[in-house]
Amino acid sequence: MAHETHAKALPADLSAPAFVNSWKMRALIVGLVFAGIAAALAFADGSIDHVLRGWLLGLVLTFGWTVGGLALLMVQYITGGKWGLLLRRPLEAMSRTLPLIVVYWIGLVLSMKKLYLWANPDLIADGVKKGLITPDQLEKIQHAVDFKQPMLNPKAFIVTGIVCFAIWGFYTWRLNALSIARDLDSPSKTPEWIKKLENISGPGVLIYSLTMTAAVIYWVMSLDPTWYSSVYGLLFLVGQGYSVLALSIITSVSLSKAEPFKTILRQTEQHDLGKFTFAFVMLNIYLGFAQFLIIWSGNLPEEIPWYLDRIRGHWGIIITLDFIFHWLIPFTLLLSRDLKRNKKRLVLVCQWMVFAKAFDLFWLIEPNFKDAARNLHFSWGILEYVAVPVAMASFWVAYYCANLQSRPLVQTNDPHVAEILEPEHAHA
Repeated sequence: MAHETHAKALPADLSAPAFVNSWKMRALIVGLVFAGIAAALAFADGSIDHVLRGWLLGLVLTFGWTVGGLALLMVQYITGGKWGLLLRRPLEAMSRTLPLIVVYWIGLVLSMKKLYLWANPDLIADGVKKGLITPDQLEKIQHAVDFKQPMLNPKAFIVTGIVCFAIWGFYTWRLNALSIARDLDSPSKTPEWIKKLENISGPGVLIYSLTMTAAVIYWVMSLDPTWYSSVYGLLFLVGQGYSVLALSIITSVSLSKAEPFKTILRQTEQHDLGKFTFAFVMLNIYLGFAQFLIIWSGNLPEEIPWYLDRIRGHWGIIITLDFIFHWLIPFTLLLSRDLKRNKKRLVLVCQWMVFAKAFDLFWLIEPNFKDAARNLHFSWGILEYVAVPVAMASFWVAYYCANLQSRPLVQTNDPHVAEILEPEHAHA
């Protein structure tokens, strides 16, 4: 009886708070400002090369939020748990930003011959002329490009992208459509809906893993056609979980300033989300270091140059900062139980993780280009790695906020609703 007396109740209005609209407007303004800065930097640098490289970083970052959000949504349907009640709507909203990612990808397709050696022989010839590619490197590059030509060619790049987007689009449409239908159906049918969503999401996670791996191989790994890694897709998969969870926590905690999240976000579930994020930080550390250790100890001439390009020529500073930013700081801070239960501090750590993921992508992408490999140097152009991704991410956030506003933030026929409305001391 005591529980019934003190139990909370969901508010009548489950729509997104009014301040989400202000988030959207601010994101649009930031996007426009940084787009202007990117244009000014391109003029100062006299080249659009770094604009295109920054575009690639922005694409991979926002793609990770969109498709990673879709993947985490499917994982939630498979595993269940109260955290799904908190993150389901934000994750659905992330998945529905896929049309914007298609637009970003089209920009990459149009700039393909400016970025990929296998797509444009003139890039190789120009690198040789400028002394950026040595005769030994030329032989390796030419051999790799010729050998991988059946896979690494513009037609395969475009067809693979279209197939992947079609598959992600199908799962986005299907899961979101079923979610709406579930909301409209009787609560007594909830077990049937849970089973249906599990059956779709199980194969979906596997298909996502394969298609996402294909995408990052084409978009990022093929920037250096001479190198490969068997865990490359897995590294991006875990990295997407790392950044999607951080972004989801930022959203949920920020929404808890008003109803309905003010009612459903308890300290217990917030702590659980913090622990979940900590697990991804640990897995990220493990996979990144395992790849480095295996390649470095093997010391094979076709593998080790990839790391040498990212360590020598002052890149050692960047990889050291990457380790500190991307792994050490989140790992150390998320060890604290008190921090995970403090809204403001947890949000700050998650914001840092989003920045750290973008910094890690810079370290992965820029040294692939021969003018930057083992040669970290300042130019106006390199600042495009800030301006362009910030603009692209801001436009993505604005679209994400619009999607958040389009549906109720709580699924009322979720079996965990009654439990999450109980006083926290009931399970203490």
